[in-house]
Amino acid sequence: MVVLFGGQSAEHEVSCISAVHVLNALDRNRYDVLPVGIRQDGIWVRSDSAMQLLGSPTESVSSSSSGSSSSSSDAAIVKTLTASGSVVDAAEVLAVGGEASNVVVLPILHGPLGEDGTVQGLLELAGVAYVGSGVLGSAMAMDKAVAKQMFDAVGIPQARWLFRRSWELDSVEQLNVFSGEVEITLGWPVFVKPANMGSSVGVSKAHDTSEFVAAVQIALQFDDTVVVDEAIVGREVEFAVLGNEHPEVSLPGEVFPAKEFYDFNDKYVDGNATFEIPADFSLDDTAAGQEIARRAYAALRCEGMSRVDFFFETGGRGWLVNEVNTIPGFTPISMYPKMWEASGVSYAELVDRLIELAQARHARRSVYAGRARLR
Repeated sequence: MVVLFGGQSAEHEVSCISAVHVLNALDRNRYDVLPVGIRQDGIWVRSDSAMQLLGSPTESVSSSSSGSSSSSSDAAIVKTLTASGSVVDAAEVLAVGGEASNVVVLPILHGPLGEDGTVQGLLELAGVAYVGSGVLGSAMAMDKAVAKQMFDAVGIPQARWLFRRSWELDSVEQLNVFSGEVEITLGWPVFVKPANMGSSVGVSKAHDTSEFVAAVQIALQFDDTVVVDEAIVGREVEFAVLGNEHPEVSLPGEVFPAKEFYDFNDKYVDGNATFEIPADFSLDDTAAGQEIARRAYAALRCEGMSRVDFFFETGGRGWLVNEVNTIPGFTPISMYPKMWEASGVSYAELVDRLIELAQARHARRSVYAGRARLR
């Protein structure tokens, strides 16, 4: 098994934190593990620091409720995971693949160049099994504008939204026109986001035109597409989804942000947000949310795992899908594994099931790949 982590996105450190816990959870009697880190310059390294964590009975990087490291020594461990180790060639690491191979790649990569279908395409070409969604599912879920268009197409409820490409906002006049459309269509306040980014990186809440202009400029630092969502007054709720053809959905978890919204600092720096798992919903409301989560998962062609994030508008529209994360945070106290724990699936069992799902998907897809080659 290859555990692939780090990456070139702004979520590099978050990926390393997740990887530490996954490495400690893997059963060394079942898996021969090779930790490979991707540095922020794109270089792949066999992580010597990560190798030292394998099978260690001691505590790994400890975490607050946000999933961030909570001490300077812990932070130092995370920073060394991709900084040390021998440089390896990606092709050589993945050359062990093939239809008869039992190798599985577990990509614990968040954000662009990891969660967006790029690495998944590399793994497809290498012919290896890997955990999570394929190229199409990863790419659609990562691009918030594309995901929202797909949700609209199949009738999945969501907040009202607009988007623009960077070249449509080149001039002050274009930006002012867009601001006016946002004010009329969505009303203030709104959330402004880069389409291809996670962990709330580049996300701002704008209460008026001046804040909106500044928020757009921030979002465009991270992507060439800007998504604008109406602000929802409601509960922030998440569901964990697990499976390929017949996915299962966990009990809900509710997020209580410590700030005006659940931003990057609240998730990974300050650690002041609180959670309730399972969230307090009626059986009917829970079942309705689970069904919409399942539909969203299917609409984006997700496989393996995803976390589906919602707003629940009490007394209004009810469940509104916010976004789908195909590689959610994976520390033991991250929402995805905690929701499965509350649903009866332990952390170690969850990792095992994800590996089994990766092998099953690879076996299924290999049949069609073989037929394509024969043609």
